[in-house]
Amino acid sequence: MKPQTSRRAKSVALIVAVALVASCGLPRSGPNKREIFSGSVLREGDAYVVSVNDRVTRATAVVPALGFSSAFKNAGVLGSDTIRPGDTLGLTIWENVDDGLLAGEGVNATALEEVQVDGAGFIFVPYAGRIRAAGNSPEALRRIITAKLEEQTPEPQVEVRRLAGDGATVSIVGAVGGQGVYAIERPTRTLSSMLARAGGVTIEPEIAQITVIRGDQRSKVWLQDLYKHPGFDIALRPGDRILVEEDTRAFTALGATGSQSRVPFESQTLSAIEAIAQVGGLMPNAADPTGVFVLRNEPADIANQVLGRDDLQGAQRMVYVLDLTQPNGMFMARDFSIRDDDTLYVTEAPFTQWDKTISALTGSLGSVNAIGDLASGN
Repeated sequence: MKPQTSRRAKSVALIVAVALVASCGLPRSGPNKREIFSGSVLREGDAYVVSVNDRVTRATAVVPALGFSSAFKNAGVLGSDTIRPGDTLGLTIWENVDDGLLAGEGVNATALEEVQVDGAGFIFVPYAGRIRAAGNSPEALRRIITAKLEEQTPEPQVEVRRLAGDGATVSIVGAVGGQGVYAIERPTRTLSSMLARAGGVTIEPEIAQITVIRGDQRSKVWLQDLYKHPGFDIALRPGDRILVEEDTRAFTALGATGSQSRVPFESQTLSAIEAIAQVGGLMPNAADPTGVFVLRNEPADIANQVLGRDDLQGAQRMVYVLDLTQPNGMFMARDFSIRDDDTLYVTEAPFTQWDKTISALTGSLGSVNAIGDLASGN
């Protein structure tokens, strides 16, 4: 009777295992193609499922348009020699006598360092008095001081140097070699030269963005465009704030890909094929190359173009389908642009679920044999 009992126990256990596998969903990375297509508007769902073609790639090829406004681009370069309130000057005065007005005995030169131009635009020079500096160039101020001192000492020689001060400065923060406040001087009157003065950009140039804040105006440009297009190398103004930061755009990769995570952009433009490569490609033992989907909330104007309509209003849920097995499938993936907050989802191949079912049944049968052995006392 023992062998018969053992066979019955194995049979019962096998039936239970098959029933469990049939009734319980096996683990998987997400919905399959059939389930995604069932969510189409055509099937009473709430998303538009669209196969990618040349027309779709053209309609959806939207990338961030960064660039300075005309107000920034039309600003003229500051005259670097013009002294302004708040500037700091350096003066050196030579006197053609042994015992001069300013120099000590045996010394014929006097250095006056860090002479501050006051809020009204004046400086004070001993024996020359209060002199208006703002609005003059260093050369013009030199002549004024020389004329004042000539009345009291023979043939004085004066040097005026414009040092860093807070009269014409910009602040630079973010991903640069040296954050801080920098004076607008002759070599640093434009954006590119000021960035170089601050030690350059310390992040990848492909994803670096430069924002300039001027009063209540704000404008942004890609670092690479700054050097490609001379018009973007704008003239700076006192009080400008310059922010250097990394591009914050990212997409989410899910399903049968090499990595499932939120992935930052590594370039200004990113195609679907580049996005797939960036996450390690498709999983060779699980991915379905006919089921590559890009999920996106599309603005109404683009959605209308894609669907050939003109009645949609508000953002629309769009599911773009890429079939990499088609003759031009790889080209479509290369031309289709990924945008900020997109979700790239790759479905599992049908055999993957079958393989999981077989594995589950194999495991169940192993458990059945173990139960049978226990029941038979082996």
